[in-house]
Amino acid sequence: MRQETVKTDLTVIGGGLAGVCAAVAAARLGHTVALVNNRPVLGGNSSSEVRVWVCGATGHGTHRYARETGIMGEMFVENQYTNPEGNPYYWDLVVHETVKRETNIQLFLNTDVHEVEADGDEDERRIRSVTGWMMGSERRIRLESEVYLDCTGDGLVGFLAGAKYRLGREARSEFNEDWAPEAADDITLGSTLLFYTKDAGKPVKYVKPSFAIDVTQTTIPLRRVIRSGDNGCAYWWIEWGGELDTVHDNERIRDELWAVIYGIWDYIKNSGQFDSEQMTLEWVGTVPGKREYRRFVGDYMLNQNDIIAQQLFEDRVAYGGWSIDLHPPQGVYSEESGSKHLHADGNYHIPFRSLYSVNVSNMLMAGRNMSATHVAFGTTRVMATCAVIGEAAGTGAALCVKYGISPRDVYHDHLEELQQTLLRQDASVLGLRNADPLDQARLASVKSSSTMQRIAIEHPVQPESLDADMGILFPVHPSLDVVELLLDAKANTSITVELYATGKPQNYVPHERITSCTVEVAAGQLQWVRFNIQWKPASAQNAFLVVKAAEGVALYRSNEPFTGVLCFRKGCQPIVDRRLEDQPQQPVLQWSTQKLDRQPLCFRVTSPTLAYSEANVLNGYTRPYGGPNMWRSERLNGKEAFIELSWPEPMAMSEIHLTWNDEVNEDLINLHHHRTPFDIIPELAKNYRLEAWVDDSWTVVLQERDNRKRKRVHRLEQRLHTAQLRVIIEETNGAPCAELIEVRVYA
Repeated sequence: MRQETVKTDLTVIGGGLAGVCAAVAAARLGHTVALVNNRPVLGGNSSSEVRVWVCGATGHGTHRYARETGIMGEMFVENQYTNPEGNPYYWDLVVHETVKRETNIQLFLNTDVHEVEADGDEDERRIRSVTGWMMGSERRIRLESEVYLDCTGDGLVGFLAGAKYRLGREARSEFNEDWAPEAADDITLGSTLLFYTKDAGKPVKYVKPSFAIDVTQTTIPLRRVIRSGDNGCAYWWIEWGGELDTVHDNERIRDELWAVIYGIWDYIKNSGQFDSEQMTLEWVGTVPGKREYRRFVGDYMLNQNDIIAQQLFEDRVAYGGWSIDLHPPQGVYSEESGSKHLHADGNYHIPFRSLYSVNVSNMLMAGRNMSATHVAFGTTRVMATCAVIGEAAGTGAALCVKYGISPRDVYHDHLEELQQTLLRQDASVLGLRNADPLDQARLASVKSSSTMQRIAIEHPVQPESLDADMGILFPVHPSLDVVELLLDAKANTSITVELYATGKPQNYVPHERITSCTVEVAAGQLQWVRFNIQWKPASAQNAFLVVKAAEGVALYRSNEPFTGVLCFRKGCQPIVDRRLEDQPQQPVLQWSTQKLDRQPLCFRVTSPTLAYSEANVLNGYTRPYGGPNMWRSERLNGKEAFIELSWPEPMAMSEIHLTWNDEVNEDLINLHHHRTPFDIIPELAKNYRLEAWVDDSWTVVLQERDNRKRKRVHRLEQRLHTAQLRVIIEETNGAPCAELIEVRVYA
């Protein structure tokens, strides 16, 4: 046996997506990091050991322009390219390589931390070291750091350090949460095992093992959905253990879940109700995917009311958007729906105060053990949200090390630096502007080769019956006068449109009615109908135009997407069977973009727009928020387009940051619950170059080919002195226009 001591600036315990993003964020800021994981692969519940989909703020497409950026966003986009089939092992590689690229990270796999040295009184604890045993290598490793991050999910490190925590459900009265029980209890969400099947191409028999349950003697066939071709997370409802202790009873829970899986497979194979003669089991999970255990107490506990109200915290450092998603304690045996969901009208904010311990002065936490009530945890627990929380916590931990202070001191004294650092990293934060004093682009003026000034979709592909209300969302900047719709009418009729504001800038549902207009329409085909709709909002924002249902009328769908425009149908049927999900009617569910994503309705706005102005690359926002917040050129048609920054006098430059549009409305997922028809986001610039005005001529300083990433940091080989800089887009990955979100310039 070998005894070792490893000293780093930070130690991150837990190699799920929260821990990975925390470690990578701190490492990229120049700090040494020990990343410790008790499993042989990274990724936690998303890894090939468990195979849970990485869900997040998009809510499987429920929320718009919601996909995460930053480190989680990088992994989504990389997986989209390298792993189009959604292979769980290839996803392991995406996560593993994200860590291994960072030379500041020492990775310790198969290392179980179960010893913590901490001191201080109950209200002021401090971790001195943690010790782990590396299985298979007989290495006992003591890890010493200034700051520790508990990203273990179960919260063992914080527990051993004496951190205050919650376990179970809070009483309704404590936080005035409608979805909390009247009395507090120790109920948690249960754990899950998944399985994969395949067609063997020949008959395969199955003999049920003795421990498998007889599902016909349970409510499972009636209350859950069983299909022979389903795999993996389609069976998320194979859940049990919420009435037990999901840690101490982990083995018992695993055995029961195995009994359920093999019983379900017997039902599929041998009941005669399924076309399954050639089907066989390909993989069955052995590590239960835990949903819930300890939740640490921070300086703030996020609760249900914060989620639904989308509370605008001053210390917001991340966001989420998954529904509050709670499950019955009996799990798979419950006669209730497998889950119930409560959605906000859009994405909600997560405060930094929920990411550090209230009583352990050098401990942060990220992932499902963050400071939240059981009800709020119902949304923060999903893995893409855990990941962006991890990036925020890792960035905060880096500032702790930089200044030799506690996380609470970061909140009190360095909050702006924390938020601005996150923005520079392209992290997932809503409603904050770039105010980095080191960014010289903020001092520049900007012009472009061209700007899209007309919102118009004019190439019809197929009619779309107006048998239900339809919605069209588009940016209004500075004003709106007339909207025209392309439609057919079988007979003379009247058509009404209503114009709504969306409320909060991150919301994409009708909220406040502004005006309406009714027009008499003659029978005819492919006619442009004019609606006089006047609106001049106090600030640039999105409009939601509701086209009321009309018998015998059809709008037209196009196959040409238009960035910043979304189209909806009201009252679409839910994607998920009601036996699995109980979802009360809410605006984000009533208005669906099913079948209309990248196939918008034909319409045009007559007044010119500034929504795609070149000034947007310096407006400080790096994602849609009350508008697209990007420059969009006119159609390239084989030509180049450029953005040009100018300063009154030459500036020193050594690092150029470019943020391209990777269309965060596109819902990506690691194991491909759904797939896109492309491996690279079409809106991303493919080939581009940087040119600087040097010695009275334009000089190429960088040439980039085959780009497929959103955030690019270009460090120049030699420091540049110039008063003019151009970003020239030669070709996109398929989109008709050049689209650039932000330019930053550092000396």
